Amino acid sequence: MTTLLEEAPMTLETAPDALAGFTIGVTATRRSEELSALLERRGARVVRAPAIRIVPLAEDTGLLAATRACLEAPVDDVVVTTGVGFRGWMAAAEGWGLSTDLNAHLAGARLLARGPKARGAVRAAGLADYWTPGTESCEEVKEYLLAQDLQGRRIAVQLHGEPLDGFVAALREAGADVIEVPVYRWLPYRDTSPLRRLISQAITGSVDAVAFTSAPAVLAMLGAARADGLEDALLAAFDTRVVAACVGPVTAGPLTQRGVRAVQPDRARLGALARTLARHLPESGVTRLVAGGHELEIRGHAVVVDGNLKPLPPAPMAVLKRLAERPGHVVGRADLRVVLPGGPSRDSAEHAVEMAITRLRRALGPSGIVETVVKRGYRLACGRDDR
Repeated sequence: MTTLLEEAPMTLETAPDALAGFTIGVTATRRSEELSALLERRGARVVRAPAIRIVPLAEDTGLLAATRACLEAPVDDVVVTTGVGFRGWMAAAEGWGLSTDLNAHLAGARLLARGPKARGAVRAAGLADYWTPGTESCEEVKEYLLAQDLQGRRIAVQLHGEPLDGFVAALREAGADVIEVPVYRWLPYRDTSPLRRLISQAITGSVDAVAFTSAPAVLAMLGAARADGLEDALLAAFDTRVVAACVGPVTAGPLTQRGVRAVQPDRARLGALARTLARHLPESGVTRLVAGGHELEIRGHAVVVDGNLKPLPPAPMAVLKRLAERPGHVVGRADLRVVLPGGPSRDSAEHAVEMAITRLRRALGPSGIVETVVKRGYRLACGRDDR
């Protein structure tokens, strides 16, 4: 990123225009509208692409069997991984006429809630939570249990959409009798076309960030990319120009395992995720420079000229970003041609570049920002910068 201006500290992550000029993909299914609204309020353009859907298992024989197994004998520990899952379990038990017995069994157990939402669901059921990890991670819950003598203890583990094979195996190796409680499961969203479009947009740099609120959503996006032969390209985009924003460490896990650093808030909350993006993108996703005596701040799909936000179409935006890579240096038409969306043919390339430059100058407003160097190409009027 090129910076020719003294960068002022960003402290207004709640400002209405903090995310103006940026495009963010939202993969959530539950609470998608809430997260989208939080981002749009800060000026972001939101692309919605639900990655997964929740399939309740209230009628599932596996959940009923697990519930009956819990009722066969006292349960020593119950690991509650999600609030929605625990509430679903309680609702299913009520439908089966087993809620009184189940509540009585759980009341005599230690209820280990993975996070505040799980803890809230436990308390809403009239039960007392015993312990919650500071990291809100299953890994810390596992380490907490393994630090104790588990020989012969009956432990119910409420699953959260997919198996916790390593977690359960570790407890069983330590001598525990583990009952897996499959309250719901994740499946790919029925219409995968929005997700596949988002994958393409991430790879081409048409979005600046993708927000994830669950690990299954990350896995679903990677799986959809893999099916189209695009997983490596998607991971490369997340590792370079596209921000992967995850609500917490559990959500970020699939990316972390693949070497991708995800941006995360201090607290696993949607509001905190939106605030984190509102801080991070203006700090890391912006090129600031002075050209023709005007201050420019180049964002994802817009440029701020002397404090005025000016959205740009894809072709002028691509040309501006290429010129900004070497401010003050001449960039030839052939070099600009390759960044134009759609890859124009050789016969139309000259005209396409000229049209993109014309539209760019018109959108920027003040004259003198983009200079023509006869028979050579174009440059931003920044003075030569060899740094």
